[in-house]
Amino acid sequence: QMQLVESGGGLVQAGGSLRLSCAASGGTFSRYAMGWFRQAPGKEREFVAAINWIGDTTDYSDSLKDRFTIYRANARNTLYLHMDSLKPEDTAVYFCAASPLNRVVTNRRGYDYWGQGTQVTVSS
Repeated sequence: QMQLVESGGGLVQAGGSLRLSCAASGGTFSRYAMGWFRQAPGKEREFVAAINWIGDTTDYSDSLKDRFTIYRANARNTLYLHMDSLKPEDTAVYFCAASPLNRVVTNRRGYDYWGQGTQVTVSS
C-alpha cells in the first residue's frame, strides 16, 4: 500500500515560485508512474503533470507546460513539482498520485494512490 505525503505548499505572490514535494513510502517507488493534479474551490480535480517510472518521459497540461516542471528522485522516493511565474489562478490544493502503469498517465482514473494534498495560494 503506497502512502504519499505532499509538502511545500504555501502563500506566494504572483510571479513567484514554489517547489512541491511528494514523499512516497510503502511501495517500490521506482515501479510507479507519478502525477500531479490540482483542485480549486468549486472545480473538478484537473491534471497538471505526469512522469514515467524512470523519469525520462513527462507530460503536462498544455496551459502549464511552460511554467511547471515535474521530476523525480527514485533514490529518495520523492516526486517534485517546480512551479514558476505563479498566477492567482494557480491557487488550488495540489495532489500527487501513483499509478502502477509503466507509462505516463494523464487520466486521474489511472491512479491507485493519492496524497492528502497541499494548499498553494497565489496572491495578486
